[in-house]
Amino acid sequence: MPAEKPVDAGKEIAIMLRGKNIVLGICGGIAAYKAAELTREMIKRGANVRVIMTKNAMEFITPLTLQVLCSHTVFTDMFRQDVYDINHISLAEFADALVIAPATANIIGKISAGIADDLLTTVSMATRSPILICPAMNTNMYINPIVQENMERLKAKGYQFVSPAHGELACKTEGVGRLADIHDIVGGLESALTVKDLAGERILVTAGPTREPFDPVRFITNYSSGKMGYALAIMACRRGADVTLISGPTALPEPPNVHFVSVSSAQEMRDAVMKHFEEATVVIKAAAVADYRPCTIANNKIKKTKGPLVVELERNPDIIAEISKKKGNRIIVGFAMETENLLENAVSKLKEKDMDFIVANDLREPGAGFQCDTNVIKILGCDGSVEALSLMEKHDVADQILNRVKQLRDNRHG
Repeated sequence: MPAEKPVDAGKEIAIMLRGKNIVLGICGGIAAYKAAELTREMIKRGANVRVIMTKNAMEFITPLTLQVLCSHTVFTDMFRQDVYDINHISLAEFADALVIAPATANIIGKISAGIADDLLTTVSMATRSPILICPAMNTNMYINPIVQENMERLKAKGYQFVSPAHGELACKTEGVGRLADIHDIVGGLESALTVKDLAGERILVTAGPTREPFDPVRFITNYSSGKMGYALAIMACRRGADVTLISGPTALPEPPNVHFVSVSSAQEMRDAVMKHFEEATVVIKAAAVADYRPCTIANNKIKKTKGPLVVELERNPDIIAEISKKKGNRIIVGFAMETENLLENAVSKLKEKDMDFIVANDLREPGAGFQCDTNVIKILGCDGSVEALSLMEKHDVADQILNRVKQLRDNRHG
C-alpha cells in the first residue's frame, strides 16, 4: 500500500467570501429589514461589507442599524461633505461584487434603462464586478411583463439574479415575490464570485440513501443524509458545470440550478443513472446505495407474530460496475465508506470497478460519519496515489474532489 500524502486543505481552499469586498444595495421594500441578517451572514463568512441605502429604504430600516453591523458609515447620498472620494466611483472600484437586496421593480427598471439618478443606480452603472440582483415585491408586480422583460434584458447582459421565493407576502397575498432565503442569496453571491473552471462539463452526481421495501410500510435503508452528494452538485454548479443530481430520499432542499431527479430504490437509481449516463462527461457516485433488497414485497403490512421474522435478501444492481463497462472517455469517481481496512477495501473497489479515483472515509473517525456537515477523506488515484485530507466542511471537501476532476480533465487534454 503506497504511503499517504497529507494535504492541508485549509491552505488550498479559501472560504469563498473571506477577504472579499461586497457592496450591498438596499431598496425601499418591506424586505429591507432582512438586509440586516444578510449583512451579518456575509461578515460572518469573512466579507468586508459596505452598504448603500436608497431614500425609500430608510423608511423601513435605519442606516444606524446597518452601520453597527458592518462597522462602517452607510452611504445614503450621492455627495457628502465629509468624504473626499467620489462615492459612486470609489464604491464601484471597491466592490468585488455588488448585491442589491431587496431589489424593487423600480431599481430593476432604472438599471435596465441605464438611468443613474441616485447613488445606488450610479454605482451599478460604474461597477465592472459581478452584480447580483435579488427581487422582492408583490406577486402581480413581479409577474408584470415589463418587469419580466427588464430582468431578461439584464440577464442577457450578464447581470445575475436570485429568484424570489413563493409564500405569504406582506400585502397578505400568497404567491411569488418574497425575498429569497438569506442562505440562497449568499449561495448566489458565492456562485457569482466562483471561477467557472468546469464550464462545458456535464456532471452526473448521485446522492443519499435508497429504500428497499419489504411491505407497504417498512423498508431497509442506511443512515446517509445525502449532504456529501448535494455539496458536490452545488459546488459543481457554481463552477459552471451542467449538473444532474439523482437523489434518494433526504430531508435536504433541492439545490438551485441543477437538474434534479428524485428516486427511492436502488433499481430506480440504476434506471435514472442509465437514462442520464450517455450525456454525462463526469459521473460522481456519492449515493449510499443498498447492496441488497428483499426478494419479495408483501402486499399488506406484515403482522407481528410470536416467532422470528425472516426476510430473504437478493443483490441489488451494481450501478458503478455497470457504467464502468461503458466508460469511454468519461471520468468516473466513486466513494467507499468503511469501518475497517479502509485503504485495502477502497483500493480493491477502485481497481475492480475501473474508476479514475475513489474517495474513502472511515465511519468511525470523528467528523467523517453519516449525517455530519464535515468529512475526513482520503483520495485514492488509479495511479496508486493516496492523498489524506484534514477535517473540513463538506462543501470544501466537494471543492477538493472537483479540483481532482479538473486536474484529471486538464491532463487528458494536454
